[in-house]
Amino acid sequence: MSTWEATGVGSHPGEDHLEAIRVVFGEVPGLPYLPELPARGVGADMIGRTAGLLVDLHVEVQPSGWRLSDRPGRDHQRAVDHLRRDLDGLEEIGHDYSGPLKLQVCGPWTLAGSIELRHGDKMLSDAGAVRDLTASLAQGVADHCAEVRRRLPGVTEIVLQLDEPGLPGVLAGTVPTASGFGRLAAVEGWRAEESLRLFDDPIVHCCAPSVPFDLLRRAGVRGVSVDASLLRRRDEDALGEVVEAGLRFFLGVVPGRDTRLPDAGVVAKPAVELWRRLGFAPDRLAEQVVLTPACGLAGASPRYARAALAACRKAAQVLRDDPSQGG
Repeated sequence: MSTWEATGVGSHPGEDHLEAIRVVFGEVPGLPYLPELPARGVGADMIGRTAGLLVDLHVEVQPSGWRLSDRPGRDHQRAVDHLRRDLDGLEEIGHDYSGPLKLQVCGPWTLAGSIELRHGDKMLSDAGAVRDLTASLAQGVADHCAEVRRRLPGVTEIVLQLDEPGLPGVLAGTVPTASGFGRLAAVEGWRAEESLRLFDDPIVHCCAPSVPFDLLRRAGVRGVSVDASLLRRRDEDALGEVVEAGLRFFLGVVPGRDTRLPDAGVVAKPAVELWRRLGFAPDRLAEQVVLTPACGLAGASPRYARAALAACRKAAQVLRDDPSQGG
């Protein structure tokens, strides 16, 4: 198992995509990623950016948010253009890079809970629409990964991250209807498992409470990405099974917004203490745990975003060099 040490979740502040890519390659060279810059507006946000990848499904922005449309329009084109510029920048800055690369897209359940049908409720309310959306997304993501490989032939593997902050709400039946007055019915766990299997060995990121660790393990995902501050003792049995199964564990240990960052040992401490409580050998810690910010960095200053990634990398070195320490 290759050691990735540290990476970011995905989003960055500002509108300068070239500078964001330079920061990523400079600060987390073991597992760089294509950053997302939602401050650029429509089509650069998580939902619009991923919707631009869909095959034979098109979206547009309405006052209520993203909605399916009959044909690709201005909003769809903005999303496509943003991503094309980002890929051009990735090719320019990473042209001689060799190693793994992480790509993030919104997962099918969060997407289905965010996009409305043409005339009615959210896609999540219609099981057939969710199936169509998931199949379209899986094909679009495969095409996206293939394009990145063509542009960066030195990439040894693509690490696909599915962003699913909405998954716990989908499973619990707490996603509001389009009107906001009701709640959509809970989705059965087996449906969620089945949909995740359509993607090639993904990491699932969920920066929300009540991450469904057992479901993700059964779905055969490659790893889970969570905010360490949201983990509770009741999660630890399921977490232990995730680790025992050999999944990667991306642990968010640095706040996503500006704050004073402590030294590397203190940043590493949540990972070290969790590992001790789970009862696994210290030498497995650096192999299976990847340190990240708690969530995206879009709400941070550019200076802090750089510092947060650097702090994760330095803390990961603590885990590698002296896994019994931390704080």
